[in-house]
Amino acid sequence: MRKIRLALPSMNGFFTFEAAARCGSFARAAGELNVTPAAVSRMIGRLEDHIGTALFNRLPGGVTLTEPGLILYEAISRGFSGIEHALREIEDRNAGVDTVTLSVSTGFTTHWIMPRMAELKRTFPTVELRFELIMSALTGPVTDVDLGMRFVNGPDERHEAAYIMPETLLPICSRGYSEAHRGPMRSTEETLIFLSEAQPNWSHLFFPEDSSSPVNSMIFSDYAIVVQAAMLGQGVALGWMNVVCHWLRHRMLIPASPRLMTTGRHCQFVQSRDKAARPIVNEVRDWIIARIQEDIAVVADLHPQLGLDEVLEQGARQVTSRS
Repeated sequence: MRKIRLALPSMNGFFTFEAAARCGSFARAAGELNVTPAAVSRMIGRLEDHIGTALFNRLPGGVTLTEPGLILYEAISRGFSGIEHALREIEDRNAGVDTVTLSVSTGFTTHWIMPRMAELKRTFPTVELRFELIMSALTGPVTDVDLGMRFVNGPDERHEAAYIMPETLLPICSRGYSEAHRGPMRSTEETLIFLSEAQPNWSHLFFPEDSSSPVNSMIFSDYAIVVQAAMLGQGVALGWMNVVCHWLRHRMLIPASPRLMTTGRHCQFVQSRDKAARPIVNEVRDWIIARIQEDIAVVADLHPQLGLDEVLEQGARQVTSRS
């Protein structure tokens, strides 16, 4: 802490630098901070003098960060985010509420969390869940949330990871759709429901006897809608097991073929090491993981033809060997 005090003329240097870097302009930063652009420029200049290096490239249309400036900005952003999170947590605790923020897909929220919400509330009556929802591929930082569901191989230098299951996909449909389309499924005779951009044409993986492209298809940008369309009997969709296991367990969805596909990736809950560990976050995390694995165990018993037990055992061995 002593080095920081010596390196800065005042804490205002941090706030001014962060605003200028985020806004890309001394003038816009000045408006946000309610000071003049000249005052911002002077503060940045004093900061650069103390550090001994340029933090910004001054351009006619604004400013960009130099490499040292980018290093400092990333560190300050993480620090400010942590401070804001701590203040929110203090406010919530004063109000008698434990907040847990999840970064998860709209599909997982709609088709797994929501059906379990009453049970979750009974188990954690003081917990308030907050969501950062992702419509497409599960990517992005987890610095501003407590838990992020991601497809990763395991922990790294900046993240802890709690294993859920291997990324497993299978074709799904409603029981009514299956009964109306008896006989071997062929891609050209089925309506296939796709997720745009994040998902390639997967029909050849589950209809190997038929290499033709599907004649009938629907494409949605939100995976929650893809699963909902399958539940409503609109066609066959690709099911991510971590999302659809609840509906498969309760037979609202069924496998449309006995074939599974694994990607080599693993579904895990990721936590930033920059955040102080809170017991309630780990309790919610472990509860969700246990319930997902319960669902999958039931699905494996209901549909032994899938060979799901072997897939899960192989995935667990892969994760163990990496740790």
